[in-house]
Amino acid sequence: MTARETIESGKAILGIEFGSTRIKAVLIDEENKPIAQGSHEWENSLVDGLWTYSIEEIWYGLQDCYADLLKDVKAQYDCVIEQLAAIGISAMMHGYMAFGEDDKILVPFRTWRNTNTGKAAAALSELFVYNIPLRWSISHLYQCILDGCDHVKDIKFLTTLAGYIHWQLTGEKVLGVGDASGMIPIDPATKDYNAEMVKKFDELVAPKGYPWKLLDILPKVLVAGEKAGVLTDEAAKRLDVSGNLKGGAPLCPPEGDAGTGMVATNAVKQRTGNVSAGTSSFSMIVLEKDLSKPSEMIDMVTTPDGSLVAMVHCNNCTSDINAWVKLFREYQELLGVPVDMNEVYGKLYNNALKGDADCGGVLAYNYISGEPVTGLQDGRPLVVRSANDKFNLANFIRSNLYATVAVLKLGNDILFNEEKVKVDRITGHGGLFKTKGVGQRVLAAALNSPISVMETAGEGGAWGIALLAGYVVNNSDDRNLADYLETVVFGGDTGTEIAPTPEEVEGFNRYMEGYKAGLAIEKAAVENKK
Repeated sequence: MTARETIESGKAILGIEFGSTRIKAVLIDEENKPIAQGSHEWENSLVDGLWTYSIEEIWYGLQDCYADLLKDVKAQYDCVIEQLAAIGISAMMHGYMAFGEDDKILVPFRTWRNTNTGKAAAALSELFVYNIPLRWSISHLYQCILDGCDHVKDIKFLTTLAGYIHWQLTGEKVLGVGDASGMIPIDPATKDYNAEMVKKFDELVAPKGYPWKLLDILPKVLVAGEKAGVLTDEAAKRLDVSGNLKGGAPLCPPEGDAGTGMVATNAVKQRTGNVSAGTSSFSMIVLEKDLSKPSEMIDMVTTPDGSLVAMVHCNNCTSDINAWVKLFREYQELLGVPVDMNEVYGKLYNNALKGDADCGGVLAYNYISGEPVTGLQDGRPLVVRSANDKFNLANFIRSNLYATVAVLKLGNDILFNEEKVKVDRITGHGGLFKTKGVGQRVLAAALNSPISVMETAGEGGAWGIALLAGYVVNNSDDRNLADYLETVVFGGDTGTEIAPTPEEVEGFNRYMEGYKAGLAIEKAAVENKK
């Protein structure tokens, strides 16, 4: 079939992912190839000290993103979408969306970015003997309980952003196992919430006398390949304000951006991993066995089919270096030089590779927001140098590139050096890798490991969730997810690999010695921030 025939016959599959700064829609054909896309730019807001997006922003963003997809379909194929073969919804993981009796949200959506949950996360980590990060839904819930928030007694449903959108489109209160593993730990044996931890939590909060127990308010857990409801006629009209889209399309379990990143990089099999590097960054290493002990730097989540994953999540990645690049754009504009942002990034990033392997002593801290891995609840971007450091453009940009993955390195050093985790392939995807070869080489030096990047990795999580939707309707041979991706989607393609040189690894390690010592400077800056 041509792409137009695929769309007109209702055989195209739609994936939509809500990222931190962009909502993206990807339409794929029966061979899993993207044939159209749309997007919507958005930003979270700091309201009463908490990062949030309003319900109105969520729905406007979804509708505008879908409308932008329709424009692309019209421009390329001169047709409209009336029926879809399947749909998948994905979004940034974690956070807190609590709903009451009337299905109305009880307090504004609290995103993964919030770091106000320190007391709750510490208490639950001790209770469960398991690392419970600040951003997990259970941390947000317990922090609300510790803070005596009145709305907690009224909770009827607690979910993530992906779970919320899916519920609104289908009426089903479900969640993919990967996204669910960012609410409360999952038992890999049952591929469901950890029963012992659920029991401990219920006992912990029992004296409060709430009318619910934890499982009463959490979404049902589903694994990849399971049907998770269908698009209702009413929801179709809400999604597509033009009115052409009909209901009836099946949806896959809603997933988090970590899970869709694993799918988009063919990294759901044991001994594979991926690194997503954009506004935030995280590495996902699929384990052969559990770790020997909990670590505050490592979160234990799962693949979309329930395998155990060691996740190192960093709140900050490319936002600060993007701000610096925009500063150079302003300088070009002052000179009257035409600006092509891809060229600006390319020139600055490639020139950075000419800098010293340790950045000449120049340090950068890219903390736009707090960074739990390094124990900071707030952030203040800094560039630090002494009079004797080699301060030039190459070292300056190189230091800011190193900063994008410095915190990621701290957690992965525990996995590779202390836990002796073995990995056959790590694949990078996200904005950091857009300039060919540069971010890939920096990450390789940081992790002391070859890094692969696929041509398709730029398609991102929206493509990943579209593949998961396709897995529901097109897995006629009943393959497991890893085999389906390997044979049906990627056909053995593992991308282009770059291995670090010993000099690059040694240089990054020297940079990290200064970086760790200089964290005291960042801490002082945060404590004295106006």
